[in-house]
Amino acid sequence: MQHTLQEFISPQALPLVLNLLKHEHLTVKIKNERKTRHGDYRRLPNGMHQITVNSNLNEYRFLITLIHEVAHFEAYKTYGRFIKPHGIEWKKTFQHLMLPFLNPDIFPEHLLPLLAKHFKNPKASSDTDVKLALALKQYDQDTGKTYIFDVPFGAQFKLYNGKVFKMGRQRVKRYECTEVKTGRIYLFNPNAEVEIIPAEVR
Repeated sequence: MQHTLQEFISPQALPLVLNLLKHEHLTVKIKNERKTRHGDYRRLPNGMHQITVNSNLNEYRFLITLIHEVAHFEAYKTYGRFIKPHGIEWKKTFQHLMLPFLNPDIFPEHLLPLLAKHFKNPKASSDTDVKLALALKQYDQDTGKTYIFDVPFGAQFKLYNGKVFKMGRQRVKRYECTEVKTGRIYLFNPNAEVEIIPAEVR
């Protein structure tokens, strides 16, 4: 099934987005959900540039992800291929491209202060900005997903890669969890998506 951008971008944001995509050597593809990324940017061997974005994202995360990847393309064009993927050149480009979108016609008002704070120094993934990530998740369709802050202390859960962990204590911002197989300690962001393992099936 072929998706179109109109399915994912609001009418208020669409003209701005289409203007950013007016490059004959740039294509955008909408992909099925990928667990390890929301989107990506690649320069293809034939000289074309390709952006992909996951189809399962809500309209606000989709827009942020798309502009994130357009910023990679614009930074490549402006500064060349030897810059760091999420270095200062990309950050400045991302900030500049997002600015016209940060208004109440496009984003809900309660998201705007979180977005303004995030874009003072944008990170490689908005998921690492816990407050913003949790606020954006409110607009996801109800998929039955569980987040790590919902897991009771001592309960076991697993990740998409099958690894099983035991829930531990909360540190300042993260949760300390033990991998059951190895006993190693890992720290998780509160918005990590997990699957709780019922006690009867352990």
